[in-house]
Amino acid sequence: MNYRHWDHYVQTIAHPFVANITQEGIQEGKDIMQGQPFEAPVAPFGGIEQIAWSTDSKYIAYTSRKKEGTQYAISTDTDIYLYDINNGSTINLCKPANYQEPEIDATKTMKDQAVNHQQGDMQVGYDTNPKFSPDGKYIAWQSMKHDGYESDLNRLCIMELSTGKKYYLIDKDNFDSNVEQYVWANDSKSVYFLGCWHACINVYQASLTGKIKQLTDGWYDFGSVNTLGNTKNLLVTRHSMLQPDDIYQLAPSKVEKKSNLTQLTFENKDILNQLATPKLQQRWVKTTDGKEELVWIVLPPHFDANKKYPALLFCEGGPQSPVSQFWSYRWNFFIMASKGYVVVAPNRRGLPGFGSAWNEEVSGDWTGQCMDDYLSAIDDASNLPFVDKNRLGCVGASFGGFSVYYLAGHHNKRFKAFIAHDGAFNLESMYTDTEEAWFSNWEYDDAYWNKNQSQRAKNTYANSPHRFVDKWDTPILVIHGEKDYRINANQGMGAFNAARLRGIPAEMLLFPDENHWVLKPQNGILWQRTFFDWLDRWLKK
Repeated sequence: MNYRHWDHYVQTIAHPFVANITQEGIQEGKDIMQGQPFEAPVAPFGGIEQIAWSTDSKYIAYTSRKKEGTQYAISTDTDIYLYDINNGSTINLCKPANYQEPEIDATKTMKDQAVNHQQGDMQVGYDTNPKFSPDGKYIAWQSMKHDGYESDLNRLCIMELSTGKKYYLIDKDNFDSNVEQYVWANDSKSVYFLGCWHACINVYQASLTGKIKQLTDGWYDFGSVNTLGNTKNLLVTRHSMLQPDDIYQLAPSKVEKKSNLTQLTFENKDILNQLATPKLQQRWVKTTDGKEELVWIVLPPHFDANKKYPALLFCEGGPQSPVSQFWSYRWNFFIMASKGYVVVAPNRRGLPGFGSAWNEEVSGDWTGQCMDDYLSAIDDASNLPFVDKNRLGCVGASFGGFSVYYLAGHHNKRFKAFIAHDGAFNLESMYTDTEEAWFSNWEYDDAYWNKNQSQRAKNTYANSPHRFVDKWDTPILVIHGEKDYRINANQGMGAFNAARLRGIPAEMLLFPDENHWVLKPQNGILWQRTFFDWLDRWLKK
């Protein structure tokens, strides 16, 4: 079952090679995983960040999921391996040498299976991105706790190489959100990392004792962090919903959130200076269960509070990806607002940056509280004096597309137009259509054919969007890529055909050469034109 990834069929298996470099050039390389039918880095997204040299050049650390077939497809259990260049030996840093994996039922969630309830920490989740400390004493890597759960809390594990002692430098106890990216400080006494809290991704510093200090603040997302030569400064990138990436020098301060930031590039200045900029607001909205969700409101340029604007509810994907200060050339809030729309972007239940409990609440409950949170956000926005509640649209991709399909049958005439991109429509079909079986198992609990399904599984299948097409009453645009193997194009085709058979105005934009995203520039232009043509048709009458 490991024959395809994301948008391609597996024809080769990547391996790390090591070779001597002489004055004559690079000598013939040695495959450090020769004869092993396993990949390193791990497909589909792994790159050079999953491989690291030791500072003394004696070892290579790499990430691999050493499983095949069905076992590969149902598992997220990647490990960190240490290869000794001198003698060619390899050890697994995550598991004991005699480790035997418990038997796994491939048709059920691993939440309750023995693999995730073993005596001791066997590091059975994602373990990725190893980095040696500059002094050569330690190796660090990102680590998730559970097998089968891709959106588990991403912690930072530290191992002392001389003793093999491991501990979690960053975990739920001192930072209840994900370690997005990290780098060792030059003195090896701390690490710098990126983490999301309250819908903004900032730079943090963690000492080797686990004391964490926030270095930056503001309505931004930092996208990368690296040390700047042999200095104490950092090289970072930063963006927001209103500004794409530029490069900055960050001088860490001893005072929390007061680090000095110096902009080094102004790549987009000339273009941005020609554009009127939208305005950004933040609201905390009461949810149906008495909690509060953070909602971004993006207002059109030259905003006039005395006017009435159409509004768009943005539904996030993942399902556990943050609605932070991201910049996207497709789901671009700057463009949406500039087209005269108020954008409503809620951090509903099931998003990181508000504690792991909030993040995990969506798993096994795709159509419960998270959908109520969406409706709470748009209802709150509808009461704003500048929002026209009679001209509301709902848009989203991936899980956001699923959300659109579901809300199309449950919106009680709130919306006048829907757009779903690469969304799941029929969850029974999705269970065996997707190339990552572990995802469906974790989120659904059971295969649809199991007779002893959990109540969560029964609720999941009973609330699949395709079961509520009889309640659809609103125009819908469906967009899908035919090379999307995560959520196959038949999901979009099914939704489009269902709408047309019901007599509901519907269009479909099908990209034969795109995957789960739209990556080709000309396709991106067509996407934007189709997107706004559809919204303008139904929301600007």
